Amino acid sequence: MQNPHRRLLLGRGARVAQAAVAGALLSGAAGRALAFAPGSAAEARRLSFNHLHTHERTALVYAMGPAFVPSALDHLNHFLRDHYSGEVGQMDPELYHLLHRVRRELGTELPFHVISGYRSPHTNETLRTTRGGGVAKRSLHMDGKAIDVRLPGVALSDLRDAAIALQAGGVGFYEHDNFVHIDTGRVRSW
Repeated sequence: MQNPHRRLLLGRGARVAQAAVAGALLSGAAGRALAFAPGSAAEARRLSFNHLHTHERTALVYAMGPAFVPSALDHLNHFLRDHYSGEVGQMDPELYHLLHRVRRELGTELPFHVISGYRSPHTNETLRTTRGGGVAKRSLHMDGKAIDVRLPGVALSDLRDAAIALQAGGVGFYEHDNFVHIDTGRVRSW
């Protein structure tokens, strides 16, 4: 039989660790990595990104087990802002779980290179009407449910295949532009 005082102590310890992860933003300068204090290795879900347009980098714990870290989500909303207008949107946290699963599927800890995250309706319309196609009128980027990425050292086709294998959303393969679109919409691929 487990000691009830030990259970109480363990519960408090877990809450303290989670609070430390949620509140331990170490650096805030643009272009430098941001990190959160490490949690339990088994529970901490980490992601890292290099944004190719803003030249910012970040590495953080975005969730402890199934629970998202609110300060990490706020940080990622800003990090994945519309790089044309600076407008910050609300990214779908489930997108981070999907990206985490893709990295695990590929067996890598490399940072994702971000081409596009959130897109304001104005930016989306401008891109749609000036780029000769390839931008959907009702893009999931405008809902914070899509990201365009690549992984250095991983073949683009392998990244695509890993995302498709998860059957967790949409996957677009843009070989000529050197990125894979991943979203949390309905399962489909193009």
